[in-house]
Amino acid sequence: MRYRPPFPLDLDAVLRPLRRGKGDPCLRADDYGRTWLTGNTADGPGTLALRRMPDGEIEAAAWGPGADRLLDGVPALVGAEDDDSGFVSHHDRIAEVRRRMPGLRLGSTGRVWDVLVPAVLEQKVTGFEARRSWRELCRWFGEPAPGPAPAGMRVPPTPAAVLSIPDWTWHRAGVDHSRRKALIFAAQVAHQLEKAVELRGAEGRAWLRKVPGIGVWTASEVAQRAWGDPDAVSFGDFHIPAVVGYALVGEPLDDEGMAEVLAPYAPQRQRAVRYLEAAGFSRPRFGPRFSPRDYRAM
Repeated sequence: MRYRPPFPLDLDAVLRPLRRGKGDPCLRADDYGRTWLTGNTADGPGTLALRRMPDGEIEAAAWGPGADRLLDGVPALVGAEDDDSGFVSHHDRIAEVRRRMPGLRLGSTGRVWDVLVPAVLEQKVTGFEARRSWRELCRWFGEPAPGPAPAGMRVPPTPAAVLSIPDWTWHRAGVDHSRRKALIFAAQVAHQLEKAVELRGAEGRAWLRKVPGIGVWTASEVAQRAWGDPDAVSFGDFHIPAVVGYALVGEPLDDEGMAEVLAPYAPQRQRAVRYLEAAGFSRPRFGPRFSPRDYRAM
């Protein structure tokens, strides 16, 4: 199929939040300009390939039992449901990024489970640790990607697959007890979690937080990707308050300070953060880097 977005579109920037590191087995780019994604749908697993054509159209193809649902979701995935009409840039830096990146939109997968698993894995650990666990769980418990996907691509583990993981394998994948429990609790009620996409906004985030182990940070990370929530700021993040602080006021902030700086952007605070992230702003590095823990050796 082909989809012509009625708005400027930077496809790579819109899809970037879905990628969990360069070795992500569920999202890959090939040498022909295609981006490959895998996912679980109500009809089963599927693989989606997207390519932006020279005329601006998006060429999409899909394989597997979930192919039709993935194709139906392409417009929302690339930001068709995103509405930034009420957004006002209260800082020159954000205004500059917005002018420079008119194709940046907030996309939505329309599915909770596939983005919840890596979000839980990222709780209170380094990105290196989380990405390693994600790769290993997908490789061991995710199905091979349907269709002609690049070698090694996998579909994220289903709730049933997560519930089948024995304790020693969680340990082998480097997943500690608290994250393990959160994923098991979520898998037990996975069919109910998808209701959050219908509720959306603060109500959808609150619905996710009914699951033990799913807090403000995790619910926001899911909301940003599952329904493109423009106000779901990841409070509790190790990096984001400092990024926002250095970019907008020239000094690091804590969550309280970030909330104050971003207050004028409500109800589109996450959009402001996304502009800063997409532009590559980062916190200055001082001192030694945090050393990742290896739960597999404990």
